[in-house]
Amino acid sequence: MQKIPITAGGVGRLEEELKHLKAVERPAVIEAIAEARAHGDLSENAEYHSAREKQSFIEGRIQELEGILSLADVIDVSKLSGDTVRFGATVTVIDEDTDEEATYQIVGEQEADIKLNLLSISAPLSRALIGKGAGDSVEVTTPKGTKYYEVAKVTFV
Repeated sequence: MQKIPITAGGVGRLEEELKHLKAVERPAVIEAIAEARAHGDLSENAEYHSAREKQSFIEGRIQELEGILSLADVIDVSKLSGDTVRFGATVTVIDEDTDEEATYQIVGEQEADIKLNLLSISAPLSRALIGKGAGDSVEVTTPKGTKYYEVAKVTFV
């Protein structure tokens, strides 16, 4: 199996989710199944089927998280330095059309979350930024067309 690159912060978030699923969600759904069973006929019991479906989802996510964590190649971004974009870099870019500024951290696929400005290493913008430095211009092909960005700043925090 191939190692999965991930930041230390990403590992922490995944471990926290796994802990929550095992300590809170799993016991709650087991109790919901037991309660639904007490209502009688299981063949027409919507609450039972719903609880079983939720249990299946929770168990699948637990297995997925355990698999990811077992293959994790944890990269400590605070020990990285340089002025070119690579995994773990925090990059400030400026949209050359609108002059809007945005800051993203380049992270592993499993920890990417655009709401937190965590951009997957495999995202089109990330792929275009890799190897670039402050002042460089990049062209990114997106579903909405081609966008142009200027790299304003590269840091490792």
